[in-house]
Amino acid sequence: MNSSVAISPLDRPRPTGVSTSRSRSVTPSSAPGGEPGPPVAAGAEAVSGRWTKGPAWADAGPVHDGAVEAEVALSGGRITPGVVRVGDTVRRPASAASGFVADLLRHLERQGFDGAPRHLGRDQQGRDILSYLPSHVPERFRTWTDGQVAAAGTLLRALHDATRGSSLAAPQPLVCHGDPGPNNCVFREGRPVAFIDYDQAAPGEALTDVGYLAWTWCISSRPTAPPAHAQAAQVRLLADAYGLTAPERRLLPDAVLDSQLRNARWWQDRRDATGPTPATSAQIAERVAWSHREHAHTHTHRAAFDEALRAS
Repeated sequence: MNSSVAISPLDRPRPTGVSTSRSRSVTPSSAPGGEPGPPVAAGAEAVSGRWTKGPAWADAGPVHDGAVEAEVALSGGRITPGVVRVGDTVRRPASAASGFVADLLRHLERQGFDGAPRHLGRDQQGRDILSYLPSHVPERFRTWTDGQVAAAGTLLRALHDATRGSSLAAPQPLVCHGDPGPNNCVFREGRPVAFIDYDQAAPGEALTDVGYLAWTWCISSRPTAPPAHAQAAQVRLLADAYGLTAPERRLLPDAVLDSQLRNARWWQDRRDATGPTPATSAQIAERVAWSHREHAHTHTHRAAFDEALRAS
């Protein structure tokens, strides 16, 4: 079987249930990250802000101004203000998450995990210096093959295993990415090979991220999406690729449902917040409504997901 889902450009989930603080744990829920689509030639950010998109770093190559490499502003998508490319690096204004992200990326490098960018220090302006990943980063939700879904599950398991039992994970079992959606995934030759945007990373449990993957890679309420039984089969494939235990498989549908409600609440908080927002009021309202439609769809077809996950 080679089924997958498609989601509208307006149906963009965003991080909701994962703290950037090491003092907070993560419960079995997750927060989707974007609206992936057909891979486009792009450079992936090493680590983005909450609203940064990888495809903003298009195929431009290093720009030199005499002996000094010029800064190239990264535009497009919902880019974090002030992020620029300098040669083979990305410079990003420091944030509250910078310290933990730097420690995490250095830990992943020491563990030999190559599915993440490298943290290269800070420049004279205090900006984080991050490795630039030449890549394809999906821009919108699209259909995902069984092979892509399985590869994403395997990649996430490798990320989790690289942090499992580490001091960064304490007091939880591992560090969750927090937003490992297709739009935060680097594709090479059509295959997901790395995650970017670790600003939502925090100690947590595996189901936080796996529930998120199951939603954003396999499940859709769109009328044009594959039928529920086909979506459920891909959720099973993802669970197999990740290596979920039998008890975890039984809890996975609940993790998906929880992530959808958390996403709705995250967008509601953005609507009620003062200051700049990542979308217009109308867009935020639609994303809240969409999250509830996704939740209703998953709840309605819960039996199909439960049955698929019981299958060997």
